[in-house]
Amino acid sequence: MPDSLAGLEQQRSGIFTQTLQLADFRSPSITAINGRCGKPNCHCHQPNQPGHGPNFRLTRKIDGKTVSESFSSAAELRKAQREVEAFHRFRQLSQDLLEVNQRICRVRPVADTVSPEEKKRRKRSVRKSRAK
Repeated sequence: MPDSLAGLEQQRSGIFTQTLQLADFRSPSITAINGRCGKPNCHCHQPNQPGHGPNFRLTRKIDGKTVSESFSSAAELRKAQREVEAFHRFRQLSQDLLEVNQRICRVRPVADTVSPEEKKRRKRSVRKSRAK
């Protein structure tokens, strides 16, 4: 059963409404880093020790370069996690919007897209050409 134009437009409107309700978001990802420090006597340098961490970092690309940001507290980490989750929701809504708009374009009749100037027909000339 094909989608109705009104139903698709209502669905598109709903996606716009959901997009407007999104909280703050940013596009990077959060990664966990485990590592060893520079102190040779630290436990992290002992055999079979996992090292320090996990230390969480926010990683993103800026002008083609990877930039990482560390968190000084668990509250900052939770805030960044919410922002990244909101970004993933934004990306999903954007994909949904694109799919609905493509269906709208297929369903919308051509007559709805014709401008008033295009609707006017050119009138035929009433003058007859003279044969010489």
